[in-house]
Amino acid sequence: MARVSVIATVLNEADAIIELLHSLAAQTRPPDEIVIVDGGSSDGTLKALQRFAQEADLSVQVLSAPGANISRGRNLAIAAATGEVIASVDAGVRLEPDWLAELVGPFEADLPPDVVSGFFQSAPRSLFERALGAITLPRLDEIDPQRFEPSSRSVAYRKAAWQAVGGYPEWLDYCEDLVFDFGLRDAGYRFTFAPRALVHFRPRQSWRAYLKQYYRYARGDGKANLYLFRHLARYGAYLVALPLLIALAIWASPWWWLGALAAIGLLLRTPLRRLWPTIQGISWPERLCALAWAPAIRIGGDLAKMVGYPVGVVWRWRHAPSTPWPRRWR
Repeated sequence: MARVSVIATVLNEADAIIELLHSLAAQTRPPDEIVIVDGGSSDGTLKALQRFAQEADLSVQVLSAPGANISRGRNLAIAAATGEVIASVDAGVRLEPDWLAELVGPFEADLPPDVVSGFFQSAPRSLFERALGAITLPRLDEIDPQRFEPSSRSVAYRKAAWQAVGGYPEWLDYCEDLVFDFGLRDAGYRFTFAPRALVHFRPRQSWRAYLKQYYRYARGDGKANLYLFRHLARYGAYLVALPLLIALAIWASPWWWLGALAAIGLLLRTPLRRLWPTIQGISWPERLCALAWAPAIRIGGDLAKMVGYPVGVVWRWRHAPSTPWPRRWR
């Protein structure tokens, strides 16, 4: 059986890190070691990690690297790890007790993969978080295992594969795990999907935090040259198609309002389809409130992406001579 190292990088997660640490200690298949890099926390996170390392019945390394971004933190943790298999997780999550067993089990098959993609679900604590998690995260029945790009909050891979593709891209602050995934796929490494390797995480707690998150995601796409056509389609929908339909409804015929309503319905189809099953069993006033969040979450997230993407593109133009990136336009 291969030696397994669980790694994570954290920054100012004092309020959430204990839940992760406790769920790591409760795994049915304990990790052979845990390596966590702290990026310079100022809120007691590092002390909590050091206390856990002293008290846990596990091998735990805690490294301090002030100023390290997520990619740098993961690379430092993996470099220090001694396992042949690396299981990556994030701060702020709660692991199912059999998360690690499900995640590393496929490596023991007759034809083992190189990468195992786990899954993730939201763990909301408010009505807004319930709506946000349901609307923005894919459902399990929406996943195509052959095309699913794992989040580094729940993924395992061979350390040799990490080394072969040059690790996580330290020049990138967001979407770094996607670029790492693409590097592994482009190098020909085999992926498999383990949906029962499940982690739970809390969605953003406020409207402002959500918009900031999606702005940063899109900025990362722009820096890494990811999903060009998706972003162009978004600009086309909001800046061309929808204004044109409204203008036609005002100046040509009111029947064009049907087209505008149909376009808005198309935008909201997936959010509402995801949200509806999650709000069964709550009161009707709460359901109506959650449903009212759907257009705000969808449209607000799209607008945040439209602002963030060109910022990333400008950054890429300025750093083009020295920064590698994948050409992923789909």
